Amino acid sequence: MDDSKTVETGDYILVDYAAKFEDGTVFDTSLKELAKEAGIYEEGKNYGPLFFRVKGRQVITGLDEGVAGMKVGEEKTLMIPPENAYGAYKDYLVQKIPLARLELETPPEPGEKITTPGGKEVRVLASDEKSATLDFNNELAGKALVMEVKLVSFVGGAESGELSGINPGEKLKERTL
Repeated sequence: MDDSKTVETGDYILVDYAAKFEDGTVFDTSLKELAKEAGIYEEGKNYGPLFFRVKGRQVITGLDEGVAGMKVGEEKTLMIPPENAYGAYKDYLVQKIPLARLELETPPEPGEKITTPGGKEVRVLASDEKSATLDFNNELAGKALVMEVKLVSFVGGAESGELSGINPGEKLKERTL
């Protein structure tokens, strides 16, 4: 492979990453050891590089645009504003809903996450005997993110179906490409 190749639109790539809040707190990573150090390790989770097609709308815009021009082995820190991550926090997505409509007999606890009858996981902000105030925003909405990324490799053959069984946007465990 040509060492001077840089990431362009349409490339299939693998990246390792550490996603952080502006205060440096790691909330997601592809690196098992970092997850353990940060106290966010999940047993059974497949840690490994993230596979995606550049500008394929498979990852947040800030990551998609931030990898442009990178070379294999290059590392970069991306400062991603909310509009290029999970969007602005929207007050209208906080709604008070009757418990009966949520198919709940007892009020959920504030801070708890519940799944609505429509299948959406939401955070409970408040509740009483008759209703619950739910936040339908993504939990990262309104937050600026810092992503440390390393381009692990370009993945060839994706267009021809050579990588059957790999879904773009999903992390790969140990796979020989």
